[in-house]
Amino acid sequence: MAADLGELLVPYMPTIRVPRTGDRVFKSECAFSYDSPESEGGLYVCMNTFLGFGREHVERHYRKTGQSVYMHLKRHVKEKVTGAAGGAIPRRRNGKVFLDLELNGDFNGDEYECEDEAKLVIFPDHFEIPLPNIEELPALVTIACDAVLNAASAYKKQEPDSWDDEIQVSKHARSLRQQDNGVKIPPSGWKCQKCEMKENLWLNLSDGAVLCGKWFFDGAGGNGHALDHFKDTNFPLAVKLDNLTPDIADIYSFDEEEAVLDPQISEHLQHFGIDIIQIQRNGTDNGHHNTDNTNNVRPRVSEWEVIQESGMKLKAVYGSGFTGIKNLGNSCYLGTIMQVLFSIPEFQRAYVGNLQRIYDYSPLDPSTDFSTQMAKLGHGLLSGLYSKPPMKSELIEQVMKEEYKHQPKGISLKMFKALVSNGHPEFSSNRQQDAQKFFLHLINLVERNSVGSENPNDAFRYLVEERVQCCQTQKVRYTQKVDYLMQLPAPIEAASNREELIAYETKRNEAEENMRAPPEPVRARIPFTACLQAFTEPENVPDFWSSELQAKSAGVKTSRFASFPEYLVVQIKKFTFVVDWVPKKVDLSIDIPDFLDLSRLRGTGLQAGEQELPDLTPPIVLPEDTRATGIDESAAMQLAEMGFPLEACRKAIYYTGNMGPEMALNWIIAHMEEPDFAEPLALPTFMEPGPSVASSGLAATPLDNHPPEESIAILTSMGFPRRHTVQALKATNNNLERALDWIFTHTEREEEETSDALSDMADTTEPNDSAFSNANTHSDSTLSPDQDASDPRIKDGPGRYELFAFISHIGASTMSGHYVCHIKKEGRWVIFNDHKVCLSERPPKDLGYIYFYRRLSSS
Repeated sequence: MAADLGELLVPYMPTIRVPRTGDRVFKSECAFSYDSPESEGGLYVCMNTFLGFGREHVERHYRKTGQSVYMHLKRHVKEKVTGAAGGAIPRRRNGKVFLDLELNGDFNGDEYECEDEAKLVIFPDHFEIPLPNIEELPALVTIACDAVLNAASAYKKQEPDSWDDEIQVSKHARSLRQQDNGVKIPPSGWKCQKCEMKENLWLNLSDGAVLCGKWFFDGAGGNGHALDHFKDTNFPLAVKLDNLTPDIADIYSFDEEEAVLDPQISEHLQHFGIDIIQIQRNGTDNGHHNTDNTNNVRPRVSEWEVIQESGMKLKAVYGSGFTGIKNLGNSCYLGTIMQVLFSIPEFQRAYVGNLQRIYDYSPLDPSTDFSTQMAKLGHGLLSGLYSKPPMKSELIEQVMKEEYKHQPKGISLKMFKALVSNGHPEFSSNRQQDAQKFFLHLINLVERNSVGSENPNDAFRYLVEERVQCCQTQKVRYTQKVDYLMQLPAPIEAASNREELIAYETKRNEAEENMRAPPEPVRARIPFTACLQAFTEPENVPDFWSSELQAKSAGVKTSRFASFPEYLVVQIKKFTFVVDWVPKKVDLSIDIPDFLDLSRLRGTGLQAGEQELPDLTPPIVLPEDTRATGIDESAAMQLAEMGFPLEACRKAIYYTGNMGPEMALNWIIAHMEEPDFAEPLALPTFMEPGPSVASSGLAATPLDNHPPEESIAILTSMGFPRRHTVQALKATNNNLERALDWIFTHTEREEEETSDALSDMADTTEPNDSAFSNANTHSDSTLSPDQDASDPRIKDGPGRYELFAFISHIGASTMSGHYVCHIKKEGRWVIFNDHKVCLSERPPKDLGYIYFYRRLSSS
């Protein structure tokens, strides 16, 4: 038999590989579906590429690649028979078969046992060889099989070397001795025990001392008393109080001189009366344990319960469009956005409607192809294959607790998240993120990957008309820009319960001064009409250059809709940055309407009696010596000591006209996410004012910006012609990401037509129909007023809308908390809370963060 198996495998030996360091072995998820070893058909792992395929897709891979040998993995999960041997860990047969395959939490416990099975399958005849079969298989095949079975999860190999992963557990964490000195940290009113500092405060985990950090530590002020305390006492560990959440605990070891992890941080904080678990459960700002129930902070609890509709008997729904998404750990921001997007017909049509074509033309590694993974996700949510009701439907009410564990609990987006977050400093981490930022990031990815095909982004795409008026000459300039999201201010001063808010603030300040528990918070109630009014209010334009005066002047800007999109995305500006740079949420309620008419916000263009500003560009001057710019180096160093790059600080001082560190700090906050944030200050040579090139989609930029050869090499290595690559880099001020967008949206023919203009002047902004330029901004390039009618991607129509979905955030910061979305389907509101999908009884529309409206027909 051994000889027979050896002879059988001889023709396929050249195609069987042993996984090497760096190879990813996908043995828990199909590349084209959400099938896994626990699925009915199991999972087939290619013994050459190590990609995983479900039963319906393995034949496609065989036909496409000719690869014949696959390892079939199957996990059998069943209830234990009454009287069977107990134990907290399920029994497993062939324990080494899935050594690194995680147990499904839905089946983990005393009630279930797992039996794992593996075998080699040879296509096209489906000849099966059970494993392990060491004696009968050739040595190379045995080694390859053993390596695949024991390989680490592909997702573990894909996790980035993020800041979180670099931090090590402190050597003091498990042996830390805490003093029984009776110290209990109050819920508010903290200040340094040696000075009056109320910011950048650190709690020493040995004796409970609250002391300030250094001036440069974590971007906040301080006098270094926490470090002095360590020198006096040798108490090594301290945790930052300002931004303590269940997800974030910034711990520093003075002895080890670095940020560290403390696996027992919950117990160490509990010693001083801080219950970190209650931060999430009760939604309080800093999760302190109160023995007096009357002091519990209820509104945050209410937000947690109201948004999730806790305490209500919600009816679970199953089938197409009602598939949940498992939370991978702070991934709900991603799940909620994807649930809403795939409830929109344009996204369904672009990806699920073209499923077979996308799969047939997918690359050899479909796990790295955006369109394939979007199609896979859409099909997973809409097919109903992963949202099946319990088998005993007539007994659901009686046995829901037992039966529900048998049902699929949504789909897991590990492969999708690994792809869309690759290289992104925020989304590639395991921390909670801002759903609005992820929405724009995804818009960017869709834009890049939709060249030559239907672009579902067009459903969100619209034009904004900006009117800027010179206050001195009263002349105006009208421009248009592409946008995908409407940011709506939430003016607290317009709250209908303003007096109640003022009274609360007074009581809160008194409580802080007297070291008492804070009063019950008051939620601001803001009329939606006040938000719209704030959106239309004129805003000052800093450093406005008047082409009429050929000098800087005061200017004001107003924004209107130049066109209305098919789907309007409205973000309520609930978050604001505070001292610790963590975006804090303002607790407010807005009476969001189900139907919205924005017709009165449509722009009108140049009006009779208005005079346009001359179409000139401002002069740009570069002094011979950059030191002659008058940069206050001491102010730059002061900002650098906060932890910001020195070159960024110098630019901030320069661009704010030496107005001081405070103004420069505002500039840093506004620009810190730009790709060239830390690049040295580089200014162009003198250029006289000349005719504006806005009408041709070009804008002024520094001269002599020949792209660096390394940037050219990166883009040419992707297969783009050198001439086109150089032109793209020049047109985007040598920004690689924007240059790639430029290439995708500009044919070489277009590039040749504009080469003469660009030879004299490079472009600092993307041309008119360029791809979405930055994942962290929601504006596209500026257009001339006469271009809106010729843009085929603008689907203008009436400005009347109906609400069909909204995403809510629970918690005090976008860096922590939880996201839930509600979507209106078939006339009913449905709540999507991770893997749980139920009919909504009371959708909390007033507490939402991002709202999605669809345009009403004109009839």
